Amino acid sequence: MTDHSAYWSTLDHELARFPAAPEVNLTPLRRTEYATVYEVKLTSIGPYRLFGFLSVPTGDGPFPGLYLTPRYGSVNNVPHPDDRRRYVVFQLMHRGQRLADQPFAAPYPGLLTLGIDDPAQYIYRSIVADCLRGAEFLLSRPEVDAARVGIRGDDLVLLVMARRAGFAAADIGAMLFYRLMEARARTDAYPTEEINDYLRAYPEHEAAVGATLAHFDPQAHAPGIVARVLLQTGDPGDPGGPEWLAPLRDALGGEVEEYRLTHEGGTDHDWLDAWLAGQLGATPHPRIWRIER
Repeated sequence: MTDHSAYWSTLDHELARFPAAPEVNLTPLRRTEYATVYEVKLTSIGPYRLFGFLSVPTGDGPFPGLYLTPRYGSVNNVPHPDDRRRYVVFQLMHRGQRLADQPFAAPYPGLLTLGIDDPAQYIYRSIVADCLRGAEFLLSRPEVDAARVGIRGDDLVLLVMARRAGFAAADIGAMLFYRLMEARARTDAYPTEEINDYLRAYPEHEAAVGATLAHFDPQAHAPGIVARVLLQTGDPGDPGGPEWLAPLRDALGGEVEEYRLTHEGGTDHDWLDAWLAGQLGATPHPRIWRIER
């Protein structure tokens, strides 16, 4: 067993020792004619209690499922009504984020480098465990059609898919960990710049930081992913452009599609929404009004 596979197998075994102990409570104020929303609490490693929003469409299921991995930032919102009409949607808040910030409140900026010089202590080891626990929860729900479950988010999506089977399709946007030690030399945008901030303060830790981040680079996880993956690509020449993502695209074990972002919000949303709906057998919900002539 390689050091990389041992690192993640150890995490799986640790997570399995903690029962999820889900609490699922109806939130009447968020109930609509088209969906019912629940507040969910789950236990991850630590033990640490997580939070999430589960939305179930009105009607007879089972329905397609959609897992939303947490964004980088303190707040994740209730799923959008368009998604709640079509999918059993689960939005997770990992440890430290709002509604899961007791006893730990995540610092922004700063979360990306918390414990980064030691792979065993790095905060994202625990956060990946949180995301795995959230995936287990959604995949276990009786309202979900097990053959039609999608996942959307950043490269945490790929780490989850590599370790939990059951997802049919993935829509992946801006990357967090992909080629991060290279990306930090090409941009000063946050959160990538957090790595540079840390290494300016602790230049002697550069090798240790690189060793930790190697475990989280989705390229190392990609060969085991056989579900259909959509990669959102940015402009050529930029981190996130098609040539930048080529090593990841080539490493993925299943069918891969790319969508070149237009940077026109409505246009991009409608294309991405229709793509995922098509994979999961749902109806697209465009947000751009079309005028009949």
